[in-house]
This record gives sequence, C-alpha cells and structure tokens, in this order.
Amino acid sequence: MTQGRTKRSTEKSLTVNGLEKTYPQWRKKSTRAVDGISFSVDEGEIVGFLGPNGAGKTTTIKCICGLVEPTKGEINIFGIDAVNDTRKAVSNTSAVLEGNRNIYWRLTTRENLEFFARLHGRRLKEAEHEIKSLLKRFDLQEKEDVPARKLSRGMQQKLALSCALIRGTDFLLLDEPTLGLDVKTSKEMREFVKRLTSDMGKTILLSSHDMNVVEDVCERVIIMNEGKILANDSVNNLKDVFNVHLYDFILKGEQRLPRLKEKYDVTDIQRKDGKTKLRASLKDSDSFYDLINHLQKKDVKLEEVNNLDKNMEEIFMEVIEKEEAVR
Repeated sequence: MTQGRTKRSTEKSLTVNGLEKTYPQWRKKSTRAVDGISFSVDEGEIVGFLGPNGAGKTTTIKCICGLVEPTKGEINIFGIDAVNDTRKAVSNTSAVLEGNRNIYWRLTTRENLEFFARLHGRRLKEAEHEIKSLLKRFDLQEKEDVPARKLSRGMQQKLALSCALIRGTDFLLLDEPTLGLDVKTSKEMREFVKRLTSDMGKTILLSSHDMNVVEDVCERVIIMNEGKILANDSVNNLKDVFNVHLYDFILKGEQRLPRLKEKYDVTDIQRKDGKTKLRASLKDSDSFYDLINHLQKKDVKLEEVNNLDKNMEEIFMEVIEKEEAVR
C-alpha cells in the first residue's frame, strides 16, 4: 500500500453507471460480459481492477477507452460522455492494453515515441524535451535507435508506457503493466507507476493478475467476477475485513485432532517432523481462547501461535469463493 501521496482533488476522473455489454451468439444465448456495473475513480487515484479470466474487466476497460461499444449504461471521463462523444472523452485518456501490444515492432524506440506524440497532435519540437526525459527515466537512451521487436520484454513494457505518457493525458488505463517482467524490472515499474500519481497527478485504472502489484501500488481495489462487481473498497479495508482472525497454531507432536474441523473453522492441518501446524480462521477473541482451551483439554502442547496477514491473492480468492457459494 502506498504512503505519503499528495492530497488529490475530489473531482471524478471516471464515472461508470449501469454499464452492460452483451455479445450476441449465433443460435445460442447471448453472452453478457459486463452486467450493469457502476463505479468511479477520483482524480489522482490508483484503482486496481481484479478478476479471473472471463470476469469482464478487459471488456470494461475497452468500453471505457472506446474500443468496444456498450450495450447499455453511461461512461463519463472528466465529465465528458464517453458513449456519445467518444473521441472527445478519450482525448485525455491513454491506454496500455495487454502488456506491450500498443507499440509498433518495426519502428525504433524513438520513432514509436515520435509517432504517438504526433498522433495526439503534438509537434515534435514541442515533444522533444519530454521524449528525452522519458528515454532517460525508463533507461531507454541506449536503445532509442533499436527496433521495438529487438527489445527485451521489460524494455518493450517500458516503451509501451512511455508511448502512453507522451500523449500528455491525465487518465491512464494500464492492462497488466508488469506482465512478463523480471523481479527487478517489475519493482522499478511499480515504483514508477506510484510516482505517476504522487509526482504527476495522473489517475490510473490498473488491471493485473499479480496480486502483489495491486497490493503494493493501488489504493483501492475493484473485484469482478462473471460481469459483476463483488467488492469495491480500499486495500486496507479489504485486508481488515478478511484478515483479522487468521492464525497458525504450531503443536508438539503429529496430532490427529478428531472433529476439530467440525467445531472450528480450520482451513488446513499439516503434520511434519514431529509437529502439527493448524491454520484456523476465528470469529473473535473468544473463539481464539476457546480453541486454545480445547487443545489444552486434549493434552496437546501448544508451542507457537502466529497471527497471519492475508495477502491480496487470498482476499481475492475468498471474495470469489463467497460469491460462488451463495448462488
């Protein structure tokens, strides 16, 4: 979770109301990829967009940036109707879709930056300072005359983001910005994405399968499944809700503990090297002490207790599983 961000405006960069996208199928029932969702993104905010494959998040992003026409609903970008006035609305929006696919492979690094600057109506003379700045910021100076197809995956990702930034827009849609990057480059990319809001005031909607990226970079998370929004809250609040009462109990001896799972929410039991590790999700402190008393009555020696913090991957899976359980 990022800290120390500058205070942002209360204005909305993006507002989505009742968005629906249905794809007709030949001789089959139509597929509803997005099912009447509503959410907003404040100026200067980084929001993570999470969901399994087929959840509808990519379709939603494509609707926002004008690549897919919604079946129903409203999309407003900085107060401009993106459904009926798409060209004007997306003029202040840049997108990096599916990692590194928004660059031209035959063009060099510099030629890509120049092309996207001109595409947005910028004169090269005016954009030259920013081109040099981006080449330096992303360590692309030594690669500026190298065709994009010959760059490493990490360099291509950096170039794709640079091409989005050269347009000078305030709202960025980033789809898997760290996909395929090594650990070092991924960390560098995450730090730069955070600086886009803290130093440059950009607004970002970020889609990623990497839960660590979302937890590290985003202030708020929207979780989708089967076209619907299941959760929309800050990273800290989601961790508080799903996290507080998860414990690991380390017990002496390889214990059998019959019927323990019936009485307590025990999610895992492992027996190894003369010890038993018991993982339990407990409702409150009373449940915690009740379990300890239960173990003592069974003459089980408790060697260690660890209070665990769930990461975003565990929280994400729990949200999805709870939604599927109530169907």
